Amino acid sequence: MIAIIDYDAGNIKSVEKAIQSLGADCKLTRESAEIVTADKVVLPGVGAFGDAMNKLNEYGLVDTIHRVVDKGTPFLGICLGLQVMFEESEESPGVSGLGLMPGKVLKFSGKEGLKVPQIGWNSLTVKTGSRLLKDVYSGAYVYFVHSYYVDAEDKADVIATAEYGETADVAIEYGNIFGCQFHPEKSSSIGIKILNNFVNL
Repeated sequence: MIAIIDYDAGNIKSVEKAIQSLGADCKLTRESAEIVTADKVVLPGVGAFGDAMNKLNEYGLVDTIHRVVDKGTPFLGICLGLQVMFEESEESPGVSGLGLMPGKVLKFSGKEGLKVPQIGWNSLTVKTGSRLLKDVYSGAYVYFVHSYYVDAEDKADVIATAEYGETADVAIEYGNIFGCQFHPEKSSSIGIKILNNFVNL
């Protein structure tokens, strides 16, 4: 069973529907026992970094997520779910993230006349050899909605970047930890391929 963590963030149901469309057994839950015993765990979400961390703490899910990762269970963060995996964000100064990965979340500068938030399709520069992005080619377009982007401390963990005034680290992979800033559930056949790769790890 794939547990999709329900912490009152936006866009969770669309991730559930996309995973169900692959024929996978999945469940929206915030029950620690169900999450810790799941075969795989997904942390989706749209919203603010500080609000997300408040909710994860309120529901006692921070320790649960660390237990999942420590067990070696495949764990996927999507959009806000990726951002909170890191240590901190300019969006919410003084709020600690999950700290699963070293690095920060920075605000797009809006230089070159680019609108912030970035809403729409953008192309990926993909590093070869990734399990999450298996058979996804550089230049593939995926769908983004975000004002902040990840700047990972260890670039060896970055499996895809995208350009939007800055070079944003938009997909990461480290051991059993995976993440993507874009929305695979809204990224047509490329996104479904990525979700299928995760489901079949």
